[in-house]
Amino acid sequence: MRIKVCGMTQINQVKELDEMGIDFAGFIFYPKSPRYVGRHLQGATLKKTRLRLGKVGVFVHPTYEEVMKQVDEFGLDMVQLHGDETTRFCEQVANYVTVIKVFRLAENDPIDWIIRPYEDCCDMFLFDTLGVGYGGTGKKFNWDILKTTSLDKLFFLSGGIEPEDAAKLKEFAKEPVARKLFSIDINSKFELEPGIKDMGKIRKMLEDLRS
Repeated sequence: MRIKVCGMTQINQVKELDEMGIDFAGFIFYPKSPRYVGRHLQGATLKKTRLRLGKVGVFVHPTYEEVMKQVDEFGLDMVQLHGDETTRFCEQVANYVTVIKVFRLAENDPIDWIIRPYEDCCDMFLFDTLGVGYGGTGKKFNWDILKTTSLDKLFFLSGGIEPEDAAKLKEFAKEPVARKLFSIDINSKFELEPGIKDMGKIRKMLEDLRS
C-alpha cells in the first residue's frame, strides 16, 4: 500500500522518508496552515535534492499563476487542490501537471453526484473529512461511506489516519471500492508538532501496512 506523508517542512525529514521507502511527500502552500512550507523551506533546496518519492503541492483556492510558479520552483510532481476549485481550473492545471482533487465529505453526502463533474478533468481524487475552514482537519474519516459508491478513479484516503489504523486499512483494501485505492495520506497523527514528523511512527506504519 502506498503512503503519502503530508505537511512536510524539513528537508532532512523528507530525505529520511525517501530512504525508508515512502511514496509521496506533501508540501502545503496554504499560508493559513501551521505547516505552510513557505515559512520553512526554499524551493531551490527541495528541487535540487535527489529524491525517488513524488513531491505533491497542496493548494487552496490558488491562482493558475501561483500553482505554476510553485510547481517550477519546488519541482513538484503533482498538485493537490483542497479548496472549491472549478472543473475548468482543474482542467487547466491538469494540462501541465498531475491533479489530485480533494473532496471533504460528511456522512450523508451524495458522493457519486459530488465527484461526477470532476471525473474527466482530474487525474485522482482524495477523500477527507468535512471540517471548518480548509486543509486537513485531523478528524477521523469514515471510509465505509465509500463502499456504496461507483468510484472509477484512483484515489487517496485521508482524514485523521492514526498509527493504530494499519489493520483496518488492510481490511478496507479488500473491499471492491478499494481496487482504485492509490495511496493513504497521513499527517497530524504522526507528528511531534505541526510540520515535525515522528519518524518512528511513520516507519512502524510502513512496516505494518506492508507486512
